[in-house]
Amino acid sequence: MTHFSDRVERISISGIRKVFEAASEDAINLGLGQPDFPAPAHARQAAIEAIESGEADGYTENKGLLSLREAIAEKHRRDQGVDLDPDDVIATAGGSEALHLAIEAHVNEGDEVIIPDPGFVSYDALTKLAGGEPVPVPLRDDLTLDPAAVEEAITEDTAAFIVNSPGNPTGAVSPPEDMEEFARIADEHDVLCISDEVYEYTVFEGEHRSPIEFAETDNVVVVNSASKLFSMTGWRLGWVYGSSRRVERMVRVHQYVQACASAPAQFAAEAALTGPQDRIDEMTETFRERRDIVVDGLEDIGLRVPSPKGAFYAMPEVPEGFVDECLDRGVIIVPGEAFGEHGEGYARLSYATDTDSLKEAIAIMRQAYDSVI
Repeated sequence: MTHFSDRVERISISGIRKVFEAASEDAINLGLGQPDFPAPAHARQAAIEAIESGEADGYTENKGLLSLREAIAEKHRRDQGVDLDPDDVIATAGGSEALHLAIEAHVNEGDEVIIPDPGFVSYDALTKLAGGEPVPVPLRDDLTLDPAAVEEAITEDTAAFIVNSPGNPTGAVSPPEDMEEFARIADEHDVLCISDEVYEYTVFEGEHRSPIEFAETDNVVVVNSASKLFSMTGWRLGWVYGSSRRVERMVRVHQYVQACASAPAQFAAEAALTGPQDRIDEMTETFRERRDIVVDGLEDIGLRVPSPKGAFYAMPEVPEGFVDECLDRGVIIVPGEAFGEHGEGYARLSYATDTDSLKEAIAIMRQAYDSVI
């Protein structure tokens, strides 16, 4: 008799997907974490040229094109001051596969992985698929992850902990002193820190710092992606990097589940990394303006909103029934509990959409709020 694996039975369809499916086709979608900018023209052109010349027809190296990995290494040397060998980079099918590789290569059956709660939905699910046990840690009032809470949660069964700044679903940006503490915790407790940095460039207040800048051991692995940095979500091109011994184990997983990232996407990402970078500032400033519209609008409604310092999400505290009222009225937002138990009483909305739609959505959310208060 056929059956399903215990691992897959431990997870379910994402709560975000359920919200999308329940909404009408003409709803204002504030649930999708996707920039509404086109991919850079020079990135698109690089892919076209690679396709037309036949360069993108075959497999690349498992780790990806050397020229792409050199561009990634140079990006991190420039931005984080990390002396990164291109051989210690794996190009992946988006940041999602990069997370999967990092967890699959380091987590044994029954190992614990400490995750932020609320946090990105994949952290819990990928831990369970690897046979591990997620250990959710509640966030501070400003929705940042407290290093002291992470350290307190460590046990002899802890294999890893995940940090995410700027954060999804919160928009929170961890201060440099917290990142330094995360590096210390990884070093002193000999556990792996997986740093999810896919929103690295979208920072409005404070600064992005990586724990790998402060680490004295190789106990930090970094996940990143072209998806949010360059508005290339559909291209599915991310990367993961760390020490040689960690990358070698992650390649063992990658070579069987993926072989290599899409070749056209690799050429496009290389061009995005090495070409003009003016799109980054344009996107960040636009998201900053939208953030202010959304936060001011939600606070004017009467909601408490921890002000997001990065990414393109806000996570207001909302009354019971608010999310359903918004959905019924044609505005898609995601209930906070979709991101963990401690997300209850919150909702996540994305402001990666045009200003007119945001203003219309806020007017509708005001009606929804008034109907449940």
